[in-house]
Amino acid sequence: MNILVSACLLGLPARYDGAEKAADWVLRLAGGHTLIPVCPEQLGGLPTPRTPCERQGGCVAARDGRDCTAAYARGAACALRVAQLNRCPVAILKQRSPSCGNRTIYDGSFTGRTVPGEGVAAALLREAGLAIFSEEDESACLAWLSDHA
Repeated sequence: MNILVSACLLGLPARYDGAEKAADWVLRLAGGHTLIPVCPEQLGGLPTPRTPCERQGGCVAARDGRDCTAAYARGAACALRVAQLNRCPVAILKQRSPSCGNRTIYDGSFTGRTVPGEGVAAALLREAGLAIFSEEDESACLAWLSDHA
């Protein structure tokens, strides 16, 4: 099965700070699946490293006050296109990200507080019918993959 995966979870330096957050269990999926790396922020034209951004209502703002909503929307649309081209029925995305968070995102205050919510790309991918998991959903994701093999 083809699985769309946040590039940072595969050990690629795609995060806002130029770091990675490799998840061992996600990397192990490569033994039986094709992992398709994607970074919606990069696809939307944002550099790496980049100023941290957080969702603020329907917008995405950088810590310095710039409105980055258009770049996040463009990146989400590109991530969806990558998923469609590769026939990915499922995505594993980085929790808390303003693009990829699937249950929890930062609250927009840049203080480290989180709130229930979805990132821009996660929401678009879910609306398009993909099953969405995060690096924190190992058991649920593995069960889903087993059920849909």
